[in-house]
Amino acid sequence: MVSPDSIVTASSDYEQWLATQVSVNRADLSAKHTAMAGDPFSFMRATYYRWAQLWPVVCKEWSGAPRLPSVGDLHMENFGTWRDAEGRLVWGINDFDECGILSFANDPVRLATSALLAIRQDHLDLTPRKACEAIWQGYTKSLKTGGRAFILEEDHAWLRKLSVGVLRNPTAFWAKMAGGKTVADVPADVLKILHGALPKGISNLRIVHRQAGLGSLGRPRYTAICDLDGAKIAREAKAIVSNGAEWRSAAPDTQPGHMAKLIAHPLRGPDPFNFVTGRWVVRRLSPHCSRIELADLPEERDEEALLYAMGWETANVHLGAARSRKSLEIAVGKLGDKWLAKAASAMTEATLADWKAWKKRKQG
Repeated sequence: MVSPDSIVTASSDYEQWLATQVSVNRADLSAKHTAMAGDPFSFMRATYYRWAQLWPVVCKEWSGAPRLPSVGDLHMENFGTWRDAEGRLVWGINDFDECGILSFANDPVRLATSALLAIRQDHLDLTPRKACEAIWQGYTKSLKTGGRAFILEEDHAWLRKLSVGVLRNPTAFWAKMAGGKTVADVPADVLKILHGALPKGISNLRIVHRQAGLGSLGRPRYTAICDLDGAKIAREAKAIVSNGAEWRSAAPDTQPGHMAKLIAHPLRGPDPFNFVTGRWVVRRLSPHCSRIELADLPEERDEEALLYAMGWETANVHLGAARSRKSLEIAVGKLGDKWLAKAASAMTEATLADWKAWKKRKQG
């Protein structure tokens, strides 16, 4: 059950706990605190631990829905592109840092809440009702049809155009990556993992610190950049900790196992260079394997179709994890059509109240 803590107390407690799990980067945490005060959408991205506190109280009616392995920290900027084993471009959810056994309702509500916050900040030109309807229609359609990965080849031309349009310029991408500060004291196990994830024949290897994301800012992250056949390649190892819903509980830490299964499930066209080893998640970084930010979306886009696709991909994850598709369909059928707008609206108001309190604290 949620504690009546303020957002300031909750954040302090969470970060104290985090420091008992990993070696925290204090400069990254400071950057995270600043970003949290910047706008509500960034605040939400950075504070899944707080969402996990508020969710069972604000959305008590839905938080008791059947549980299954879920994304947890789902939002509109948790989508991107990668290459599958056949070299095809794939679009979908690309970060499972906070995955865990949760009510299946958590993921669509958090995704819809991020859309409502994006609407408030003029990132989307939709009504809240339309946004929630698009997400839920995509989710339920994927569930009914058994799901399908978004392979951006013969199909999904509109989504490929949207995604390719925001793929980073290689020259700018690698210049930014190379600008990271070289890390001298890389743990031996991380060095072994990164070397094992790189091909033979590389040269000019550097391990750098990359400040990226918001929710995971502060956790250890090491990026290997090197040359191969006259061009740059990179691999990243990021520390895994228990998900934000369990940081105050005595629940067994099964995070690496859940993450490994969700990343590798064939329904999502997995990236063979994205895997879990021990307490680290490894991924390939490149202009074609990257997260897509709202600010990078082209001006001309079908926002309802994009949210529909995000809802569909959310169901892809749940279908890959659920023990029974039929039982999930039954649970979904009990919710009706308007529940998502109601739940997302409630979590939006709770998030905004927390953001205002955090911003006031930072300004004071």
